[in-house]
Amino acid sequence: MPRLAAASLAGTAIEFYDFFVYGTAAALVLGPLFFPAFSPSAGTLAAFGTFGAGFVARPLGSVLFGHLGDRRGRRPVLVASLLLTGASTVAVGCLPAYGTIGVAAPLLLLVLRFLQGLGLGGEWGGAVLLTVEHAPAARRALWSSFPQVGPAFGFLLANGMMLALSAALSDAEFARWGWRVPFWAAGALALAGLWLRSSLAESPRFLEIDDHARVPLVEVVRHHGRLVLLTAGALAVGYAVFYTVTTWSLAYATERLGVSRTVMLTCVMAAVAVKGALTPLVAVLGDRYGRRPLCLMGCAACVLWMLPMVSLLATGRPLLMFLGILGALLAFVTMFAVVAAYLPELYETRVRCTGAAVGYNLGGVLGGALTPIVATALAGQSGRVPWAVGAYLTGIALVSLVCFALLPETRPVPVAAVEPATG
Repeated sequence: MPRLAAASLAGTAIEFYDFFVYGTAAALVLGPLFFPAFSPSAGTLAAFGTFGAGFVARPLGSVLFGHLGDRRGRRPVLVASLLLTGASTVAVGCLPAYGTIGVAAPLLLLVLRFLQGLGLGGEWGGAVLLTVEHAPAARRALWSSFPQVGPAFGFLLANGMMLALSAALSDAEFARWGWRVPFWAAGALALAGLWLRSSLAESPRFLEIDDHARVPLVEVVRHHGRLVLLTAGALAVGYAVFYTVTTWSLAYATERLGVSRTVMLTCVMAAVAVKGALTPLVAVLGDRYGRRPLCLMGCAACVLWMLPMVSLLATGRPLLMFLGILGALLAFVTMFAVVAAYLPELYETRVRCTGAAVGYNLGGVLGGALTPIVATALAGQSGRVPWAVGAYLTGIALVSLVCFALLPETRPVPVAAVEPATG
């Protein structure tokens, strides 16, 4: 289990690195390079629009790779998704800007971001299921939390590179070529990930299936449609909160408050590091007390913290901004530390790869795709304190709280014996 958890963590870290490095670049530099005819705020909105395309692609990726995972096994998904995400990320780093190839630049940027999302939509399901289906029932939340730590590592790596380059280069150098370096590095990381995953064994639960689903998506829609919608709605708040504090806040602080890129990136990275370190510890509580109670607690904390968070961000003072972001991510990790065990346990084995991944990534569309765009637009209409952004996030948290309340508990049902929890 330690070797499997380490390989899953490394793989998700690499793929989320690819996804996050784009989000940071969108907040800091892609607007003027690929949408120069727009005003600074409109250019940021357009860059966040291409950022959202990755989320739209993620459910499609979960359908495509989920079909592969339910029909051919979890392991092939890990290889194919990593190759697709890595190649598209390197291509973004090689893409000429608007000044060189004109309107083709933003169009190609949109296509490559879509391909990134397609690959990441398959990654989560494959990595999580391979870990969950190997893990002993009493420690399933703990072992499946390690792929959930991967996004924190990926974020820290992506933003650490951006921070180092931003500090070492002038603004002109960073805009001309410095931002491309983290995208090029994705190629080497993808090769390392493929090497790590080359020796992984197929899931024992998958090998026990005698009757594979012919078209997994059809079975999921027919028998688990309500469950997919509830899980998507429940997870929306996690995506909204995470991408507000890790993507929108960068643009807001640097453009509206005049906070330096280095200071803001440092605040966000420190909070994400704490989140990553706490993920396995919270998951242990999920094994002991159940998945649903922790999800309800984290969601309720989001309802209470969003308005204080935006007021702390608006101060422009690094320590207070860090505390606002940290509070939001602590609420986030209370939910997302256990969802890697929770979602697979809700579905029967023969359609688990499709069902869990589709629900997870639909939550990304609902909570992550539009949030940076909506938050940027709302902040532009607000005073110094963007109360409208806090109200928007509070509303999403309330919807997710209702969805979590309607989902059943799954602990400690053995994963091999799980049948559909709801129709």
